[in-house]
Amino acid sequence: MLEQVRLDGKKILVGVTGSIAAYRACDLVRLYVKAGADVRVVMSEAAKRFVTPLTFEALTNSRVLHENTEEWSSDLNHIGIGEWADIFVIAPATANTINKMSNAIADNLLLQTALAYGGTTVLCPAANTRMLEHPVTEGSLKLLKLHRIEVVEPQTKLLACNSVGRGAMAEPETIFSVSLKHLFEEDYWKNRRVVVTGGGTVEKIDEVRYISNFSSGKMAEAMVTALYAKGADVCYITTKKPGSIPPVHVIKVQSAEEMLKYTRDALRVAKKGVLTKPSFHSESAHPELVQKSPWLFMAAAVSDYRPAHPQAGKLKKAALGKEWSLQLVENQDILQSLDRSGIKTVAFKAELDKERALENAKRALQEKRVDIVALNVLKDSSSFGSETNAVTLVTPEKEVEIPQASKFEVALSMLEAVKAL
Repeated sequence: MLEQVRLDGKKILVGVTGSIAAYRACDLVRLYVKAGADVRVVMSEAAKRFVTPLTFEALTNSRVLHENTEEWSSDLNHIGIGEWADIFVIAPATANTINKMSNAIADNLLLQTALAYGGTTVLCPAANTRMLEHPVTEGSLKLLKLHRIEVVEPQTKLLACNSVGRGAMAEPETIFSVSLKHLFEEDYWKNRRVVVTGGGTVEKIDEVRYISNFSSGKMAEAMVTALYAKGADVCYITTKKPGSIPPVHVIKVQSAEEMLKYTRDALRVAKKGVLTKPSFHSESAHPELVQKSPWLFMAAAVSDYRPAHPQAGKLKKAALGKEWSLQLVENQDILQSLDRSGIKTVAFKAELDKERALENAKRALQEKRVDIVALNVLKDSSSFGSETNAVTLVTPEKEVEIPQASKFEVALSMLEAVKAL
């Protein structure tokens, strides 16, 4: 769902240091530009050995700040460009840059920009494993995390030195995701635990056949992405293989029974609150427990029935005959089976009957004992899997229309609306 994210009006400064991973910064810049952000780049002299400034100027349509272009008749300098930016993303960040930043050393233009910058900095390490795991580098990263610097952990994979280890820069999509929560974050959702269910449940007939539905899970993924961007601590329980979503906790399930089990467990954890890391300016050196009432967004399409006698192996066509009667039994209602005390709940409801859709949604409010029903009126089965949506938020007192838009934009609008309902 990251492909639907729009960053229009957001100003992003990307810092590139002298690592072989500098070429991946081109992909990251391209993601920001494609999303509509205004992007500018500052490079160290070492970075220019791997990628030329001309490459980034072509991608961003803006002049790159480096030693040969700094000027004081505009904001193309280490002070002005920082005052322009909403967020500063250093990708890749070498071990040299990390250790210098932790000691406030500013002996190149990129480090001067970092030292002068007053907003959120996102640091994306990329270095040989031994360099990153050296006690001094590890200490520098711990110190930087205590400041207002977010560290996007590197990957374990084949490195440029031809050895496998932890040190490859995080994927551009992951860095893009992490930066979202610093561009969209708001106090209401920040550090609030939220459980989202998505996809259509799968009820096995035998080892090769099953009963399911047309749900794509795209609206659930849009909710996950929007909630992450707003700063929530998200647990995503889904029947689908997640697409392009932020790095949230994902639990993969199949049946309605599994979804009930794991949703129950997730809500129990959600009620315990969130432990937050102390900042450099905090009076306490210990994590603090933040307790905000959790939310449940029940966006999964749960099968009403399941086969009464699922079979091991594969049922043979010859044994079944020309007619086959499959006995079904009713699934347990997930929402009615959960302990939702102290939890705000939004139930998604798809309807094909336009005339009675609102009436059915209001009935679901009472029967399911939920706070809000997100009503989605579909045309037919072809409506599933679309890139856009329109919903009506239904409460006992009112209905709020969320107009047709991309599913991510609808999710953002929903999060803004439900706070006041």
